[in-house]
Amino acid sequence: MRALVVDDSRAIRSIIGKSVRELGFEVLEASHGGEALERLRSHGVVELALVDWNMPEMNGFDFLVAVRANPAWKDMIVVMVTTETEMSQMQRALEAGANEYVMKPFTRDVLREKLQLVGLVPV
Repeated sequence: MRALVVDDSRAIRSIIGKSVRELGFEVLEASHGGEALERLRSHGVVELALVDWNMPEMNGFDFLVAVRANPAWKDMIVVMVTTETEMSQMQRALEAGANEYVMKPFTRDVLREKLQLVGLVPV
């Protein structure tokens, strides 16, 4: 399975990437939503996207909306991984089609539990 890690911080992409690699995923990276859409177009099926909200050029919410508007990506699990902690922001993301929401800072165990909840990692 493949995961796309979308964050403008190289360090965060590295941390999240390492965690999902340990769970058996091949990892693609992008530094903003526009670059992430290009990765999806060029690399075919990606089962999971872990997306930061606040990024330059195209933020994570706009990426989520674009993904959910494209039938080719309807089955992709999208997890927002962000510092946005307001309930209204979480609700907005979930209503737009996010499958789960992880607040930074987080632990590897929290990430694993969220991926178990969406059925991508065995319990």
